[in-house]
Amino acid sequence: MRHVPIAEFKDHLSELVAAVERGEEVVITRHGKPAVRLIPAQEPIEQRRRRAREALAQMARTRERMRSEGRTATIDEMIAWKNEGRR
Repeated sequence: MRHVPIAEFKDHLSELVAAVERGEEVVITRHGKPAVRLIPAQEPIEQRRRRAREALAQMARTRERMRSEGRTATIDEMIAWKNEGRR
């Protein structure tokens, strides 16, 4: 996380926005105190891909555990899992 005074932020806006787009977090300070935090509007593609791979691996582990227990998932269970964590 990079801390940047407002004056420096104004002078280097394009460069700092590019850093944020790459996934870096920038905190703009006023008189040495944090005033604003800039974060990417979207997760960088590599982070989204990593999260997708982790989710798929978790699904595979769950499937194998259920198979070893002789269980299968119902449609209602799958829908509930899909919606888990959604608002």
